[in-house]
Amino acid sequence: MTEPQGAGTGEGSTQRLPVVERGTEPAPHEHEPGGAEPYEGGRAGRFWSKRRIPAGIVALLLLLLAGAFLYDVVAVRAGRSALGWRRDLARELAERPVDDTWVLVGAGVAAALGLWLLLLALTPGLRRVLPMRRTHPDVRAGLHRDAAATVLRDRAMEVAGVQSARVRMRRRRARVRALSHFRELDDVRAELGGALDDAVRGLGLARPPAVSLRVTRPGRKG
Repeated sequence: MTEPQGAGTGEGSTQRLPVVERGTEPAPHEHEPGGAEPYEGGRAGRFWSKRRIPAGIVALLLLLLAGAFLYDVVAVRAGRSALGWRRDLARELAERPVDDTWVLVGAGVAAALGLWLLLLALTPGLRRVLPMRRTHPDVRAGLHRDAAATVLRDRAMEVAGVQSARVRMRRRRARVRALSHFRELDDVRAELGGALDDAVRGLGLARPPAVSLRVTRPGRKG
């Protein structure tokens, strides 16, 4: 048998354990050397697409065009005649007037292609990924819009009186359309609005979208 606490100091005697009074527990990460402090702040910007396919197509076209011109220039320097397509192109550019229809069409296509490339370069892309709040300086997280819409739809279906729900998630707004087959529409709308607001906050998005809610009765059959 062990001796009562504090009965002795010899071998086999029990030791008094430290007692922590209620209300005096140290807060998490408090008094801990090297404890992680909660991260607050940090801009949760949108995710940028790598644009592999457009970049690959543009690089391939530029490579083929530059290679064709370089081959023709080297051939001319070597004493051979220029290729027929380059002679025809030079003649057309020299003889065709600027206000010609085909010249205007070609200029319009080139301008549209240039604007499209600039748009791809200056916009982040990945519009279907919603950035989430940052809780760690080295971690960025995103939530797909379809997944967020599924969460809101499932939460809406948990409200009593909701027969079906449809959610369209955008970057700044979530449009919810629900059908209620019993209960007063005002009661269903009020409860559903509160549930959806809680669900949106629970998603942890950096910019929670505003909820646009519409509750109606199902149409009559026949």
